[in-house]
Amino acid sequence: MNSALRSNISASPTLSHDGVADLSYSNTMALACMADSVVTLTDEAQLDEFMAYYGQDTEQSKPLFVLSGGSNVLLPAKLNAIVLRPQMRGIQVTAQTDSYIDIEVMAGENWHDLVVYTVAQGWYGLENLALIPGLTGAAPIQNIGAYGVQLEDCLQSVRAYHLPSQTWHDLTAADCAFDYRDSMFKRQPNTWLISRVGFRLHTDATKILASYGDVQTVAQGYATQQGRIKPTPIDVMHAIIEIRQQKLPDPKQLPNCGSFFQNPIIPQAQFTKLQLSYPAIVGYPMPEAMTKVAAGWLIEQAGLKGGGIEPIVTHQQQALVLTNHAPYIATKQDVAAAQKYIVDTVYDKFSIQLSREPVWVNADGSIGYDEHVV
Repeated sequence: MNSALRSNISASPTLSHDGVADLSYSNTMALACMADSVVTLTDEAQLDEFMAYYGQDTEQSKPLFVLSGGSNVLLPAKLNAIVLRPQMRGIQVTAQTDSYIDIEVMAGENWHDLVVYTVAQGWYGLENLALIPGLTGAAPIQNIGAYGVQLEDCLQSVRAYHLPSQTWHDLTAADCAFDYRDSMFKRQPNTWLISRVGFRLHTDATKILASYGDVQTVAQGYATQQGRIKPTPIDVMHAIIEIRQQKLPDPKQLPNCGSFFQNPIIPQAQFTKLQLSYPAIVGYPMPEAMTKVAAGWLIEQAGLKGGGIEPIVTHQQQALVLTNHAPYIATKQDVAAAQKYIVDTVYDKFSIQLSREPVWVNADGSIGYDEHVV
């Protein structure tokens, strides 16, 4: 097999460095945002080139901010920073045996397209992560996960540039220090720029994970249509795409940034106590006597499905998702108001604190960790 399945779009592309740029259309929440400057990177060498000159001109005082596909960020109305946009493309096989295949994927590859491509090739492991918006380079930052699978389950390596020291690093999965919806990259914002991600995928079509929600039932339906007795990874992928399309709005039609709140993890004893008052509460056992509670269920039971503070309200079919009904006009402050209202209402009812999942970006490009930053 030719190892270069898809080559980079250009061997030596020209660095694109734009002046003041409108990022309102570069974030899936469609929040109004103007940035001082945007640098688009389509090759790793371009980053070396840019960093060699960074700080030697009048822009030396401006901080750097890394923006990928914009699917998990809340941008400020005015971003006083130089925005770096990694758009490198390419997928390459690096190793292969009868049971697994290793691939290296450039940061600018669309995540969902990658999932569809790998499953079509008979390379499995990413199918449960279908239809998650964004680019591959951002996936490790959030340690994206869905339907019982997290990115770290398949990730082998990350090639990333350490901005403060201006050095490249080849990192292992252990180096990334993954946790639930978390990683070293998320804990050290604007410190790393990921250029490529390595995965180890398996080739066993009988190995699936379909125990979450309706996945097994829907996947079995797809398998039966194709004359298969049991579902395969491609059936699981189609099932998850169908389920997500039914429950989650398309950001192109109704702006959103996916799941807005993390599923809170609480002590098992607290969950058991809540079950006395709310027998239908949804929870999943976790290690160390903890339980992960479905945040969407909490929000819905608090009477907030479709609620919030206009123009930011929860989606009618999935309370976990905040939607923007004033695209390219609404700002981060509108999101903050709706978030605080929802978090406070849920806490008043269940004594459970919800945490925001998307990244809160301050005006200087730094990351805000206060849950109610305004």
